[in-house]
Amino acid sequence: MARQLRIAAAQLGPLNKTDSRAVAVARLKKLLKEAHGMGAKFVVFPELAFTTFFPRWWMEDQAEVDARFFEKSMPSPATQPLFDEAKKLGIGFYIGYAELTPEGRRFNSAILVGPDGSIVGKYRKVHLPGHAEHKPQAAFQHLEKKYFEVGDLGFRVWRYLDTITGMLICNDRRWPEAFRVLALQGAEIVALGFNTPTENLHYPEPPALRVHHHLIMAQSMAFQNATWLVETAKAGYEDGFRMFGHSLIVAPSGEIAAKSQTEEDEVICYNCDIDLAANLKKTMFNFAAHRRPEHYRLIVERTGAEVTPAND
Repeated sequence: MARQLRIAAAQLGPLNKTDSRAVAVARLKKLLKEAHGMGAKFVVFPELAFTTFFPRWWMEDQAEVDARFFEKSMPSPATQPLFDEAKKLGIGFYIGYAELTPEGRRFNSAILVGPDGSIVGKYRKVHLPGHAEHKPQAAFQHLEKKYFEVGDLGFRVWRYLDTITGMLICNDRRWPEAFRVLALQGAEIVALGFNTPTENLHYPEPPALRVHHHLIMAQSMAFQNATWLVETAKAGYEDGFRMFGHSLIVAPSGEIAAKSQTEEDEVICYNCDIDLAANLKKTMFNFAAHRRPEHYRLIVERTGAEVTPAND
């Protein structure tokens, strides 16, 4: 009998600087209850789900940044009610947050939480976008390289709700190596939260093209790795800066199974056939039969592109 798991993407509308943790947690709890009412057993929340997307500002006082935006423990007293609600409902979830370790290290992190409220796994974002230096002429900053270290936990999967589940965060979705490493460990579901500005900081780009890229990346990554992919946004005009929604649940076939329609708090849900990819994993994407890693050495040996023609 095929394994079925009803999964929800719980999109958040904007969280502003003035919104407290209590406000954020109350909204997350409401979304969790809505997802539970739709029959979901696993809910994927966005990246940095407890605060505004603070890397859009240059801030000098790191102690203030830590106090306002980072979590020293998870759950914390402020976030514990979300864990309690999940345990009460018997529902698991993924959620992203800014992590401050006891050693003073800072990561853009996500966790998998079981239906009993316990933390099953943690991921720290590897592909940090943006810049570390101040760009006062820019419309906004994208300072993840200033506020976070590159994740040090690698790409891992966990046995979770009778599936094999991996985690990624936002910009990781643009790097096929991340998905392939998860797929090589048997990933059946990839959970990913994101906060993506409608405007491209680096060069002019139509908003519709940015959404197009978002959609084709999700569909291609799910298909080429024969996994379910759940991508959940924090969206809308947050502190005056717009981020697009388009939260998705994508099937291993590359087809979009469900997609959000707003840039506000919204739950989408789908009954996922976890075994849907079984034939793909045995045929077209049978890695053991078809992969040739001896020819892929440049992927791990070279970081930047270099022009190296074979006839030089």
